[in-house]
Amino acid sequence: MFDREIYIKRRAVLKSKFSTGLLLFLGNDDSPMNYAANSYHFRQDSNFLYYFGISEPSLTAVIDIDEDEVILFGDEMSIDDIVWMGRQKTLQEKAFDAGLSNIQSSDKLEVYLNRNKQQHREVRFLPPYRSENKIKLSQWFDLSISDLEHSASVTFIQSVVSQRSIKAEEEIVELDKAAALSADIHLMVMQTAKPGMYERELAAKIQEAALASGGNLAYPAILTVQGEILHNHYHGNILKEGQMVLNDSGVETALGYAGDLTRTFPVSKKFSSAQRDMYNIVLGAYTNAKNALAPGVRYLDVHLTSCKTLAQGLKDLGLMKGNVDDAVEAGAHAMFFQCGTGHMMGLDVHDMEDLGEQYVGYTESLKKNTTQFGLKSLRLGKALESGYVLTVEPGIYIIPELIDRWKAEQKFSEFIDYEKLEQFRDFTGIRIEDDFLITEGGHRMLGKHLAQSVEEIETIRTNAF
Repeated sequence: MFDREIYIKRRAVLKSKFSTGLLLFLGNDDSPMNYAANSYHFRQDSNFLYYFGISEPSLTAVIDIDEDEVILFGDEMSIDDIVWMGRQKTLQEKAFDAGLSNIQSSDKLEVYLNRNKQQHREVRFLPPYRSENKIKLSQWFDLSISDLEHSASVTFIQSVVSQRSIKAEEEIVELDKAAALSADIHLMVMQTAKPGMYERELAAKIQEAALASGGNLAYPAILTVQGEILHNHYHGNILKEGQMVLNDSGVETALGYAGDLTRTFPVSKKFSSAQRDMYNIVLGAYTNAKNALAPGVRYLDVHLTSCKTLAQGLKDLGLMKGNVDDAVEAGAHAMFFQCGTGHMMGLDVHDMEDLGEQYVGYTESLKKNTTQFGLKSLRLGKALESGYVLTVEPGIYIIPELIDRWKAEQKFSEFIDYEKLEQFRDFTGIRIEDDFLITEGGHRMLGKHLAQSVEEIETIRTNAF
């Protein structure tokens, strides 16, 4: 945990945005894998972590604006818990570390909420994403599960988003640490990969290194020779000469802050000519996008810069044609780049995604275009501010099924050379990704340098075997 004063200050800032009512925070419970005592790795709700810092299952907290008090509902370890798990800090001690003094047993929570409902006090809650929390809220407030999302407090959401979006110095330290640890792991994978290995062997080394760092993975590792599949968690392929490995993985620190890096490298010692050409197109898009990062710049425009760079490079290779600006405006580039250039980061690898993209990545004056293929997957579009942390991650993904569909329709045939594209049908995909802090003067990459250029990567691969 951070110093207790940090959590006290965070809650005070949030309280100042409201004049009355209750703010309800639901922590996460253990989630069973196949029976109750065999649960998944526990991860506390990020909003609960941000304001209370306690990573323990089955906690709920309330900020009472009118009474100017904070109540933590939870239970101390039973003797059975102590027998099975050993003596740990008491809940009272953890609460003290978070600057909390009013701790009540969990069986008093429903009575407390009912009393406040009878007094017609407004109880605000955030959108639930865990099934168990949806059930709790449904029962407490007599709402159907389908009504919960619309019953969540918009002002509560907006207040949390505005506060969590600007990273404090102690958070930046953690995010730097996460990115640096992630870079070390990526370098290790580049140095370790050999033809004949299974993807799962490298994925296991990533998991091992993340745990050894004192944290864990921020998300399931994407370690694949089929880089055209954007979120590919299958690890059953054998690495072969001539293929590329796409590694999208990141460490979550012990305090919950995420790293998110991607590198693509050849299984062989060198990229092929076509791989080198495509890689340099992606690197150019990455460079132009990150150079555009600054306060006041819309991330939508950063994304479009990335798309136009990709389209121009693909045109130079003969895969695209026509006017580049027109091609990107029409969405023809999405044949090769189907997703967004980046997203917000912090306690979540897609920061605050549970609170709603319309609040986290966009504003009332810049609403998201939800219809155009490619652009609809851009999670962040609004103007950047000093203190934001985000990713830059352009890529090229050659998806045979997409080629077949668009070619049959002759979709964007004025911009795409389908005959030339058929020669790249089995190319797979490339992505380059780093994490950035927006500063008053522009931007700063978090963590440490990790090989980016073809020459740097080939030197590592040549020395690997």
